[in-house]
Amino acid sequence: MSFLSFFKRYKNFGIFFSVLCIIIIVIIYNILNVKKPLPIYQPAMVSEELVDSTIQHKIKYHRIADFSLINQNGEIITQNTYKDKIYVADFFFTSCQTICPIMTDHMYQIQKEIINDDEVMLLSHSVTPRIDSVAQLKKYAKEKGVIDRKWNLTTGDKKHIYELARKSYLAVKTQGNGDMYDMIHTENFMLIDKKRQIRGFYNGTKPEDIEKLLKDIKTLKEES
Repeated sequence: MSFLSFFKRYKNFGIFFSVLCIIIIVIIYNILNVKKPLPIYQPAMVSEELVDSTIQHKIKYHRIADFSLINQNGEIITQNTYKDKIYVADFFFTSCQTICPIMTDHMYQIQKEIINDDEVMLLSHSVTPRIDSVAQLKKYAKEKGVIDRKWNLTTGDKKHIYELARKSYLAVKTQGNGDMYDMIHTENFMLIDKKRQIRGFYNGTKPEDIEKLLKDIKTLKEES
């Protein structure tokens, strides 16, 4: 049998086999490139030094607790302010001269990226609320280019903020040498979904982490 005769005889099979191979390759490619959902962080998944001892072993159903804070305009900010919103949270203080300026600059960068996105907001908590009065927060907000409708800088009762930090956001360490509500904030930014679950931790001083955070916001929006 000549090569030409062989090719003609198995032509249809060859076409079918080629098409099948293409389909299989496309399926494998799509499987490998499917975006994985972001993790839902639980207290047991986070370093114990950042988590209150009462919830360190909690492995499911963790949510950001209800809160009531005061922003740079003297307005009451609660969980309802962020209802059906994705938001980025952090802890800071206005007189900090180390990591806070970098973190605030990166929050400002995120603000620029989400400025026209009604689904996403920012929330910063002062760890020195007695010093960071409404007037001080307002001054800081003006200096840093905070847009009120996108970003709340908040103060309030120190115990309440401490409990939010340790029992909800899993974001600060205890001072250990002051009163029981002293806090050492970390550089962490937390990504919170519309169900008030933590979906990511990011180093707020690193540009590469900010890029990842912005990508994860897009992933979270596709999920919700």
